[in-house]
Parts: sequence; C-alpha cells; structure tokens
Amino acid sequence: MTKTRDWTYEGVLGRLTARTWEGPGDPSRIVVVAHGYGEHIGRYERLAARLAADGAVVHAVDYIGHGRSEGERVLVTDFEDVVTDLHTLAETAGRDHPGLPVVLLGHSMGGLIAARYAQRYGDTLAALVLSSPVVGRWDAVAQLLALDEIPDVPLDITTLSRDPAVGERYAADPLVWHGPFKRPTLQALERGLDAVAKGPSLGDLPLMWIHGESDTLVPIEGSRAGITHLRGPHYVERTYPEARHELFNELNADTVLDEVATFIRDAAPR
Repeated sequence: MTKTRDWTYEGVLGRLTARTWEGPGDPSRIVVVAHGYGEHIGRYERLAARLAADGAVVHAVDYIGHGRSEGERVLVTDFEDVVTDLHTLAETAGRDHPGLPVVLLGHSMGGLIAARYAQRYGDTLAALVLSSPVVGRWDAVAQLLALDEIPDVPLDITTLSRDPAVGERYAADPLVWHGPFKRPTLQALERGLDAVAKGPSLGDLPLMWIHGESDTLVPIEGSRAGITHLRGPHYVERTYPEARHELFNELNADTVLDEVATFIRDAAPR
C-alpha cells in the first residue's frame, strides 16, 4: 500500500504544493518527478505508485501557476526559477532521507526542466529519465510566437494516448489548464530550449530517453537533437511504435513502467 502525503513550501515566486508517495518499508532511493505543461502532480499516481512499490520515495511539485500552487495560471516567466524550486524539493527529500541516491524524471515540458536541472545540479543526481521531453527543437514555440494573437484552441486530447479514457479524464480535470498559451511562457520556453542547447552535456550521468514514435505534441525527431547533445556513455533509449505523448498513460504503460523502473533500479540500486 502506497502512502501519500501532501505538503507545501515556499518557492521563488509563491507557495507551492508538493506530494510524496512512499511504499512499505524503508526506501532505497529518491525519485523526483517533473510534470508537464498545464497539468499537475495528481496525474502521476500510477507512475509514483509503481516506483514506490519498487523501493522509491517519490516527490513531485505543482510548478508556480500550475495545479494547486500559487500564481497566475500557466504563467512561467523564467524556467530557471522552476529549476530552483525543483531543487528545493530535492533538497528537502534528501534531508528527510539522507544518503539515498536521487533520480530525476521529467515528462514533456518537465523534460526541459529536468534537463536544465541536470546541467545545473547533475553532481547531485544518480540518474535522469526524460519522457517525451521538450528539448532540442520544438517548432510549436516559434510558430505560436510568430502569431499576433495566441489562439485559444483546446488541446486535441487524442494526441495524449491511444486510450480514449485518458483524454476524457484530462478534458474533465479542473486542475488542468484548458486555455491558451501565454506569450511570456512561450518566450520562457524558447529561452529554456536555448539554455539547454548551449549548456553542457551530462557526461557520465546515466540517462534514459523514452518517446512515443507517434507523438505529435512533441515530435520525436525534434527531441532527438537535444538528447544527442545531452547524452553521455551511460545511455538507454526506448521508443515505442504507435505510442503517443503520455507514455505512462498509454496502452503499453505497463511495459514502459517496467523498463523505467528497471533503469532506475540499476542506476540507483538498493
């Protein structure tokens, strides 16, 4: 049985809501999860429960402007601040469980945040997992910024997963943002992509990249350039034919979760 605890802490620009998942017995590792744009930590229950059952204590936080945290909805003016907030979370986790190895897992926009985190704080990590990450080239940012007005067009929920229930739950979730991008957030994303591209490779840090081959939200080939820049000798790549954007909510999610859990267990053993 996984135990869940919600708590808050002060971030750079406001109060943030975090969640901790812990399985039975003493944990063997810490996993910090960085969620995607417009969503929240409550959408990661399945992933967290799987990792907690495997011996991890899992921590995640709603970014500023997301979920139950403070701030104007989906307004992020500088992703360096979000990285700093995530580091505060990891430091708290380390104080609660001193001596345990820390693994960082980032999905989508959280992949950008996690990649930048690893460039800044890689010496504190045992491994990094990037799921459908916004790194390398993401054409949607430049296309939207070129417009005089950002269109208020709802996300096509069929792009999330081949399981229609995933999109239906997303569309009905009041903690998910269903409005348009905000220009300052897009500008911050553009700067964040540039910072990762100009930042260092991750050297010997073990890296796992997972991506759906039919992901139209964050196309796989755009991310590949960023992964090529980041990766070092300890690298695992898993791509999944026909899978879409949210691999932890896909029809083959059990396989994905098993492969991610195995990588994490090998990189940060008991």
